[in-house]
Amino acid sequence: MYQPSHFVEADPAVLLSLMRARPLAVVAVNGEDGPLANHLPLLAVEEEGVLKLRGHVARANPLWRLLEDAPQALAVFQGDDAYISPSWYPGKAEHGKVVPTWNYMVAHARGRLRAVDDPVWLRGLLDQLTRAREAGFPQPWQVADAPADYLDKMLRAIVGIELTVSRLDGKYKLSQNQDEATRLSVRAGLAGSGDERARALAGEMPS
Repeated sequence: MYQPSHFVEADPAVLLSLMRARPLAVVAVNGEDGPLANHLPLLAVEEEGVLKLRGHVARANPLWRLLEDAPQALAVFQGDDAYISPSWYPGKAEHGKVVPTWNYMVAHARGRLRAVDDPVWLRGLLDQLTRAREAGFPQPWQVADAPADYLDKMLRAIVGIELTVSRLDGKYKLSQNQDEATRLSVRAGLAGSGDERARALAGEMPS
């Protein structure tokens, strides 16, 4: 990932917050025929100072069969993003030397990816994933709500994966390379947008 210094987000807590808020990651590895990407919700877990990302794939998914030697993998988490119009720049009226751009927030997690074909481990993961995603519902669903024989069948149909993170990079491109007046104008433009993601991005803009 290209990283101009003014867009670097190096705070692990900030990146972890994004990863937990937007857990659907693109997980990329080198496949037999080139790059292979899967879109998977991942649970971020910290154990003894080590960050691990856990999820599961269908047993029919060829990904897990490529993980015997725990290859290097990349998990990309995407935060809010939005188009930035040149019409929001004060410079448009002053000199016209402005162009469009795109603002966004991303976190990249690199490390070794392994498969976990263990029903006990998987059941624990499913309980954790479910608690995390159901917490905001008035009547949270629990894995145990499903019939035991049905759960056994579903567990046999999936395989766990775990990425042990060795490097975490973040890029928060939020107009930090612009002057204060331009940043304020961009933030106002985003806040007035009809796009929910753009409005959310406005709240992340530096003052």
